[in-house]
Amino acid sequence: WRLEDLPIIPERMGLNVIRQTSHQFKAIENLAKRPDVGEIIIATDAGREGELVARWILEKIRSRKPIKRLWISSVTDRAIRQGFKELKPGKDFENLYHSAVCRAEADWLIGLNVSRALTTKYQDPLSAGRVQTPTLALIIEREKQIQAFKPKPYWTLSAKIGPFQAEWELNGEKRIFQREKAEELLKKIKDQTAIVQSVKRKEKTESQPLPYDLNELQRDANKRFGFSAKKTLNLLQNLYEQHKIVTYPRTDSRYLTKDMEVTMFERLESLPASYKEEVRFALKNKGKVFAKHVFNNERVTDHHAIIPTEEKAHLSDLSADERKIYDLIVRRFLMMFYPPYKYESIQMEFSVQGEIFTSRHTRIVDMGYRKINQKDEGEEEQQTFVAAEKGQRFNIKDVNLQERLTEP
Repeated sequence: WRLEDLPIIPERMGLNVIRQTSHQFKAIENLAKRPDVGEIIIATDAGREGELVARWILEKIRSRKPIKRLWISSVTDRAIRQGFKELKPGKDFENLYHSAVCRAEADWLIGLNVSRALTTKYQDPLSAGRVQTPTLALIIEREKQIQAFKPKPYWTLSAKIGPFQAEWELNGEKRIFQREKAEELLKKIKDQTAIVQSVKRKEKTESQPLPYDLNELQRDANKRFGFSAKKTLNLLQNLYEQHKIVTYPRTDSRYLTKDMEVTMFERLESLPASYKEEVRFALKNKGKVFAKHVFNNERVTDHHAIIPTEEKAHLSDLSADERKIYDLIVRRFLMMFYPPYKYESIQMEFSVQGEIFTSRHTRIVDMGYRKINQKDEGEEEQQTFVAAEKGQRFNIKDVNLQERLTEP
C-alpha cells in the first residue's frame, strides 16, 4: 500500500469464479454445452444486476448460442407462463449489460484506488465509494448549515374577528422581525372593527397520487411505521417472491404500461375481503380507472410501479409487518379507481385600521380518492362554513401576539 503505486488501472478487467459457488457454475456450464441445447434463456432477476450475473456466466463459459430474455414484473405462475410466451431477443438488453459492467468497473476503480490513497495518506483505514462518498458529502454539507444556523426571534399576530380566526399579513409574509413593530400593531388593532375587503372562492382539484415506486414506499413506511429502508425492501421482497402478491420491488417508476389496463379488474377481484367496502365502488364502475394519467409507456423504464398481482391474497399468511406494507400498496392502488378530491378554497381579507388580516378555509366538495384513507386521516365528510360578505363589519374579540424562533 504505497502512494507511488496508485492509480492501479488494469489493462483489462478479469473474471474469476467464486470458489464456494463453483459447483453451480460447473452445473450451468455442463448444461449449456449439451449438444441438444439450442438456445439459452436468461431468466435471472429482471434488472441491471440480474443481467450482469447471467452475461458474466455466459462470457466465462464462452457460450456462442443464441440468447433470449425472460422479462417479468411478478412471479405468479400466470406471469411466468406469459413471460415465456413473450420471450425477448437477448440483443435488446445489450445496453443494460454494458451499463452494469460500467457500474461494476467504476466501483472497482474508484473504491480500490481512492480507499488506498486515503488510507495511505492519513494512516487510517478509510474507505471511499462511487455512491457513499457523494452521499456522505451531502449529509455533511447539510450538517454544517445546521451547526452554523443562528435562530432569530420573530412575532406573529392573530385575531378573532367575529366568528373567524385571522392572521396579520403583509405581501404574503406573516412574520414580524422587530418587537417594537409587533407591539405597535397590537395596540393599533385592539378593540377595533374589521371590515371585509374581499372574499375569494376557488374550486380546486387534487389528482389521485401515483402508485408506489420503491423509494416512495420506503419513505412512507418510515414515516408511518418507523421502518428502515432495508426492512421495507426485505418485507417487499417476501411479498413479491414468497407470497407472489405484489409486483417487482426494485422499480424507480410510478407509472403503468397501457396494456396493463385490461388486468385491473382481475387485480381488484384478488384483493382480500377486508377491502370489500373500497373495492365495491371500483367494481361497480367495472374496474374503471379514473386516474388515466397513470398509464404512460414513456415513463416506464425497466419496470412499472409496485401494485398488487392477480394472485389471491391471504392476509393470515402474512406477518404483521408484511401486512402493513401490503396495506400501503393496496390502498395506493385502490385510489386509482376513485375520482379526484375536490374542495373549495375560501380566502377572506379583513382591513383593520389599514392593516390586512387574512382567514383561509377549505370546504370539501367531493372526498374522491381520499375516502380510501378517511379513517386514518380523520377527514370529515361535511363541514359547515359560511363565508362573510364584502363590506361586512365585525368586532375584534381576541388579539394574540406570539413569539417564535426561526428554525434550521
